[in-house]
Amino acid sequence: MQKITPFLWFDNQAEEAVAFYLSVFKNAKAGRVMRCGDAGPGPKGSVLCAFFELEGMQFTALNGGPHFKFTEAISLLIHCGSQEEVDYFWEKLGEGGQTSQCGWLKDKYGLSWQVTPDRLLELNMDPDPAKAGRVMQAMMQMTKIDIAALERAAAG
Repeated sequence: MQKITPFLWFDNQAEEAVAFYLSVFKNAKAGRVMRCGDAGPGPKGSVLCAFFELEGMQFTALNGGPHFKFTEAISLLIHCGSQEEVDYFWEKLGEGGQTSQCGWLKDKYGLSWQVTPDRLLELNMDPDPAKAGRVMQAMMQMTKIDIAALERAAAG
């Protein structure tokens, strides 16, 4: 068992959200489901927590009610090895959600994701500050990250 597990608070869509995430990630597994009993807090038999795994990382989804919402202060970064992978996650996670700048989006449940090609991180850490600066400037103009456009910016 991993030492730290992200615990995601949903109003009442935990089971639906887990099914969605399991459909998006190819390396995903459903886990156990904890249901409310006579003591609640929800109706007896309703889902309280759903446990699942994405890409080897364990998560817990809670039906906690409407008290708290996700914010961009916490996001999940997806390391992508190709433009095809960026495009896939951007389309799947962005469906019904909201896109933002620099590869960020909120899915239909309000959870923030950064769909980030590894090449962006490499180019942004280039030892040539002018090259890294051009890449950063190009990225700041993007919603979905375009690796070819970053490469062109890096080349000058």
